[in-house]
Amino acid sequence: MKAPNGPCRPTWAPARKDIVGRSLGSSRLWYTLAQGIVTELYYPRIDIPQIKDLGFIVADGSGFWVELRRNGDYTVELAAPGVPSATVTHRHPRFTFTMEVSPSQQRDVLLIRYKLEGDPTLKPYVLLAARLGDNAENNVAYAGHHDGHDVLWAEQDRFALALTAVRDDGSDAFGKRSVGCLGVSDGWQDFNHNGQMGWLYDEAGPGAVSLMGELTRTGRLSLGFGASKEAAATLSASAIMDNFDEEVRENTLAWQDWLRQRRPATFGGKIDERLALCATVIKVHQDQTFRGAAIASLSIPWGDTSTSRGGYHLVWPRDLVETAGALVAMGSFRDAREVLRYLMATQHTDGHWFQNQWLGGHPFWQGIQLDEAAFPILLAAALESHGALDDIPVRTMIARAAGFICRAGPTTDQDRWEEDSGLNMFTIAVAISALVEASRYLDGAAKAHVLRVADFWNAKLEDWAFVRGTPLADQLGIKGYFIRTVPLDVLGTPGAANAPVVIKNLSRDPNLPASGQVSTDCLQLVRYGLREADNPFILDTIKAMDHLLKTDTPEGPVWHRYNNDGYGEHTDGTGFDGTGHGRGWPLLTGERGHYAVCAGEDVMPYVQAMMAMSNDVGLMPEQVWDTDPIPEYDLYPGKPSGSAMPLVWTHAEFAKLCHSLAAGRPVDRPQAAWARYQGVRPRIDYEIWGPRYKPTRIGSGRSLYIAVTAPALVHYGTNGWHNIHDVETEDTLLGVHVAKLPTEALNPGDTVEFTLYWPESGNWEGQDFQITVEGEPALVPA
Repeated sequence: MKAPNGPCRPTWAPARKDIVGRSLGSSRLWYTLAQGIVTELYYPRIDIPQIKDLGFIVADGSGFWVELRRNGDYTVELAAPGVPSATVTHRHPRFTFTMEVSPSQQRDVLLIRYKLEGDPTLKPYVLLAARLGDNAENNVAYAGHHDGHDVLWAEQDRFALALTAVRDDGSDAFGKRSVGCLGVSDGWQDFNHNGQMGWLYDEAGPGAVSLMGELTRTGRLSLGFGASKEAAATLSASAIMDNFDEEVRENTLAWQDWLRQRRPATFGGKIDERLALCATVIKVHQDQTFRGAAIASLSIPWGDTSTSRGGYHLVWPRDLVETAGALVAMGSFRDAREVLRYLMATQHTDGHWFQNQWLGGHPFWQGIQLDEAAFPILLAAALESHGALDDIPVRTMIARAAGFICRAGPTTDQDRWEEDSGLNMFTIAVAISALVEASRYLDGAAKAHVLRVADFWNAKLEDWAFVRGTPLADQLGIKGYFIRTVPLDVLGTPGAANAPVVIKNLSRDPNLPASGQVSTDCLQLVRYGLREADNPFILDTIKAMDHLLKTDTPEGPVWHRYNNDGYGEHTDGTGFDGTGHGRGWPLLTGERGHYAVCAGEDVMPYVQAMMAMSNDVGLMPEQVWDTDPIPEYDLYPGKPSGSAMPLVWTHAEFAKLCHSLAAGRPVDRPQAAWARYQGVRPRIDYEIWGPRYKPTRIGSGRSLYIAVTAPALVHYGTNGWHNIHDVETEDTLLGVHVAKLPTEALNPGDTVEFTLYWPESGNWEGQDFQITVEGEPALVPA
């Protein structure tokens, strides 16, 4: 009999995972647990979720029933530190339910051993919500038989799953079985309406389907995946005959062997256990087919209210390199090289990468983020600095990326939080450092130009982005501070600080000018060696940052991304839905800890805070709750919110922080950039006009470089087109052509006028440009 169907809005499981895991064998299956049950499983790639969840109901058949994920009283224990096989124990006044979960080593199967103890009138029931192919719309489910075994099946397009169950003696453990459609005829609705399992449907869908089976009190489950329901059933039935204890033992030994190969940063006790778990989380998030690709998280933020197809199971080049930096710190050079090869394979001809993408390189969002073009250069340089590049031919990739940075910078279409265009301190610190590192792989005009651009941008940061005399500065008794973003079209103009920067994740934008918005991003200038830790601009900004963005929770200090951020739960505890209220990020606690490393401060408070803000197993979240508790949403100060958990970047930051503490310096500090600047702002005797930054004023005593993206003749004069000259541009081989104008002899108040002739098209620019010479700006706060 076919189950009734109807409209529904299928969402995902909660993002606060208890644990995530995979095997190190040939299996292509990833699993997650949340609320004490199995949640999203991914197969055959880490970016394709196949189910929403697999949970249990315990019932007596006479009206009493409890869904375990709503029971709330459970513990999770790993098989060994850092080993992603878990035992979950649920406790209730009438029963104890234990579930052991482990991936098969060689098959695309998740294995579960369960036991119900307590009241003998109770029985367990398994519930499975399919989302085959990352899509709930066209799943079809069946309750049937395969080669003599009872099986619950689902299929869609080229994906299928099969759930089998056996008793301890190997006989079938299923009693009654049924399939249904979400919200209408699924097993949960059956219990909700009838207090027992009364619906027995053998077919459901197409749509969002759910499968349910009555079980014996003890037994094993095997959930297999394949290209057809028969293939999935064959895998499932094969795996369920394996020795469960032996599968757990093999998984444990494989992970322990992998963990022993990492470079230690020995602190002892709990920190070492968390470092092991961080390494495991990073490894778990790597794909088996697209070697080197890793997703941001095996979760969908606020998944229980989200229908997103993307979630965080996508590749962000920035997150990927931040994670690879932890691999380098841990001595996992082979994995880091795989990341570099993957990035090289997915770079575009013009040098940039997609904002984020599916593993195969197809874009999800297509914004342009300058730091994502810069980070792969830093990864290549980091590997080479350790003698671990292994002859990977990186020069073409680096030249392309460096050229893109020179053409697109110093501003970015999106900052690292993917929200606003303009000049951002984190992004520009990464870009400057990448250009310096790139110079080691370039020659001639290309090498000269990337260093010229890097020095120019580095020298201009205070002029561009440090504001003085604001109400906030006066309130705090400081000279000023670096602002969050200098808007794209006003960089370098006198009114830049007054231009509005839209905060896009609020229900109502507060219309704050650029000067009213502060972020933590300038800390990257110190971490990468562009400014010293005791630089007065940095110290003043930290005071503003701590005043606006820091929250002291019971678990330790945490920082917000920027003031008036809206990416987080609403004040009533409901999930982010496009708007909300930004929360604290443990990742930023780690970044503040890296500043402490550079400043010679005590680093342990930041290490301990990041550990305390994780869940009981040690998974680290994207955000933590930072105000009064809301128990109904399980929100407590300093504890994980409903955002992504684990966030791989947070685990990578923790690992790097511990290794940095052990080394006495940031382990991801780019060596060539540090050698060039050593924290000191460079002094320059030139300015650069173009390709994207086009100033209308230059400092006196400085020459002027005109940088354009095609061969050109620069036709120029001074003080109203007197003393006219022509100069041809030089090809830097970076997609940038440069001409130097001798403006260093001009006096304050003088002007230089120029236009461009394009020989390839035979056309003039049709526009004159004028630049005024002015006095040299101060290098310290006024």
